[in-house]
Amino acid sequence: MSAQPKYTTALDLGIPEREELPDHFQKYFNICDEKLGMVPNVLKAYSHRTSQLDVFSRIYNELMFGESGISQLEKEMIAVAVSSSNRCYYCQVAHGAAVREYSGDPTLGELLVMNYRSAELSERQSAMLDFAVKMTESPHTIIESDRQALRDVGFSDRDIWDIANIAGFYNMTNRVASAVDMQPNLEYHSQNRS
Repeated sequence: MSAQPKYTTALDLGIPEREELPDHFQKYFNICDEKLGMVPNVLKAYSHRTSQLDVFSRIYNELMFGESGISQLEKEMIAVAVSSSNRCYYCQVAHGAAVREYSGDPTLGELLVMNYRSAELSERQSAMLDFAVKMTESPHTIIESDRQALRDVGFSDRDIWDIANIAGFYNMTNRVASAVDMQPNLEYHSQNRS
């Protein structure tokens, strides 16, 4: 087995030790340890500027865990399909692990990374991922029929808003992660494999 990468990103950001962070971020990182068994490297990277960590973590938590007609699994599926389209290594690995967790299927995360169209998905899931990938690859071509295709499989207009925001968020984070060579935590690779 390979060793944990020696860095979080290729940049020397001066990432603080946990005990150097404000108390509320120390508590947040402790919760990550309890729930995930680690602090995701993306949070560590953002911790060098706590104002950015605050904004990043608030929008992430709202989009991924806030009230929505989109399930936790579907949100993670969007993250993987968008990240696959962008070839973002960090997010493919991290959110592929989350797909395995929420689906209970140890192969679904990899199928979505390689080609979501090859996975056995519901019509609803396929339409959702088609929209998210189109938004990633050619957002200027989205027209009313694309939104209607989502309505036709049961998504509300608020759900479409959520799909667009989740896809938009991962397009931003994918670009940052790729630009700074952000490395996924080694733990992600083995999570939810059986």
